[in-house]
Amino acid sequence: MEKTSFAQVLKFFLFSTSAGIIQAAGFALLNELLDWPYWPAYLIALVASVVWNFTFNRRYTFQSAANVPVAMAKVAGFYAVFTPLSTWLGQLAENAGVNEYLILFLTMVCNLVLEFLFCKLVVYRGQENTRT
Repeated sequence: MEKTSFAQVLKFFLFSTSAGIIQAAGFALLNELLDWPYWPAYLIALVASVVWNFTFNRRYTFQSAANVPVAMAKVAGFYAVFTPLSTWLGQLAENAGVNEYLILFLTMVCNLVLEFLFCKLVVYRGQENTRT
């Protein structure tokens, strides 16, 4: 892996980690303090982390001047598939007795890998390092 690609992966990982902290904290707040069911707590926490992650990764990781509404629409398309699938599978796992924090962690790892690939290959393809 070349040096710039490694730096990009590292930045994406770090920003995604901060988004993951936001997601985990939001989930814990809604799940533990407010005693919400898994799926709405997960969904709200996920949306908050996606907005955070998109903003920082567009600017600093991919350094893209891509049209923000178009880039966000592409990311929304990714989440139009990922969110219902991960919410449904997470609810099934919780109903089967799997710990909700283990479910959240595994879902976040899948999200990290899949979103990086989607951003790199679809959202910012040909538009990286265009920000002045």
